[in-house]
Amino acid sequence: MSIPRPNLPADARLETLAVRDGLPASRWGENSEALYLTSCFVHPDAATAARRFANEEDAFVYSRFSNPNVTIMERRLAALEGTSGCIGTSSGMGAILLLVMGLLKSGDHVVCSQSVFGSTIKLLHGDMGKFGVESSFVSQTDVAQWRSAIRPNTKLLFVETPTNPLTEVCDIQALADIAHDAGALLVVDNCMCSPALQQPVKFGADIVIHSGTKFLDGQGRVVAGAICASEDLVEQKFVPLMRSCGMSLSPFNAWVVAKGLETLSVRVKAQSEAALQLARWLEAHPAVDRVYHPGLASHPQHALAMKQQSGIGGAVLAFVAGRARAGLFRRRRHAHLQHRRQLRRRAQHHHASGQHLARPAERGATSGGRHRAGHDPARCGVGEPGRSEDRPGPRPGCAGLT
Repeated sequence: MSIPRPNLPADARLETLAVRDGLPASRWGENSEALYLTSCFVHPDAATAARRFANEEDAFVYSRFSNPNVTIMERRLAALEGTSGCIGTSSGMGAILLLVMGLLKSGDHVVCSQSVFGSTIKLLHGDMGKFGVESSFVSQTDVAQWRSAIRPNTKLLFVETPTNPLTEVCDIQALADIAHDAGALLVVDNCMCSPALQQPVKFGADIVIHSGTKFLDGQGRVVAGAICASEDLVEQKFVPLMRSCGMSLSPFNAWVVAKGLETLSVRVKAQSEAALQLARWLEAHPAVDRVYHPGLASHPQHALAMKQQSGIGGAVLAFVAGRARAGLFRRRRHAHLQHRRQLRRRAQHHHASGQHLARPAERGATSGGRHRAGHDPARCGVGEPGRSEDRPGPRPGCAGLT
């Protein structure tokens, strides 16, 4: 898109681009970008409008196609990932759907890590399979499996690194070489690290996928997604499809993500340091069997992670030792049962008004047949005064109801 950019120095650091790249300020000179919550834009005449709607002239015409807030977010994220192009989408899965619809057709083949997000596997294997796209799933870390899975019709290699939750790390450069030797593209889901800690294109990746709800937006504020790639690939393959199918990112959500990118580096690096401290503490704890964190020397891909990443965000996975875990569960269950007994005693002896009631055996005949014979209503939680879903005990509607 030839719409002007802010006048920034050529050697601006990524932290500066994360705050200042996007669009020039309006004539009002705002410091923080305005919100453009509009569906369409005004054009000087019908001929100009026709050219713009035909994508023959760059302009904002309709927010399903493009919007100033979305363009700001796209340009900032592309600058951070080191790509020349980016397209925002309504969600991370929307980005993956736009990717496969834009690049694949019936008869094409995808090689994908078996450790990626479950919805990605379902989309590739189930939904795209219905349209004749074949998928093979291989070990995240076994390069030989990736190489042996290549077919003449392979078009994409798809990987998420590190994975969630086991933090498996793949060799991006090795997979990029395999993909390019086969005439395919390597796609990397960079959600767990974000560009603050990892830039896959530096190691040969062609396309980077993002879900904005993890780190980009400031942690779970809005739903958003993006594809970062070359400008030619974005403009030729993804923009035309976006204009037809409409997985477009809302202006408000784009504005929130753009604001999140301004502090991304500071936030994620601080989270990464805290996560590593926690991982080291857990690894030294006698009640912990195993800790998964690429920053630890005990991680199987530690050396590779240190080559590709400058951290691992806020993710730590620990397995508690069996004996300690069993003891913890026993203590929790004992406390849970004690609380339930207290609730039963209150339900059996007192009405909400304070009036004393008979025990269940004495009032069984007046239950109206709601419970089966021999069934204790107190065990299912029905009739407990003030009971809500956040209090211990089974939900209403147990097997004792008739």
